[in-house]
Amino acid sequence: MIYFLALIPATAMCVAGYFVLYLANRSTGAFQKLGKYLGFWAFTLAGLVVLGAIFAAAHGGRCGDMRAMHGMCPTHGMHEHMYERMHGGWPGESQPEATPPAPAGEPNPAAPPR
Repeated sequence: MIYFLALIPATAMCVAGYFVLYLANRSTGAFQKLGKYLGFWAFTLAGLVVLGAIFAAAHGGRCGDMRAMHGMCPTHGMHEHMYERMHGGWPGESQPEATPPAPAGEPNPAAPPR
């Protein structure tokens, strides 16, 4: 839904491109040629903005493999940490042993003091 905001700058670029093309048709010489190039460039940029918004919407906010591999993705590892927290680790991973009970009458040296 937020990607519809890309239509605002794209529309502004189309209006600017149309205005530049209109002025270019009224001028002569080198200004006419430069105006046509600038007008078409504005339309091209507007199209790229729309294509970028479509690509971002299709991408769904997920980071690609290369960004995640290099640690540049803000959500990389979030789900893994949640899984470890909920399940106490990954399947097949060795869990730390519980503290063995101390013999009767002796303090447990592995237990932290209170």
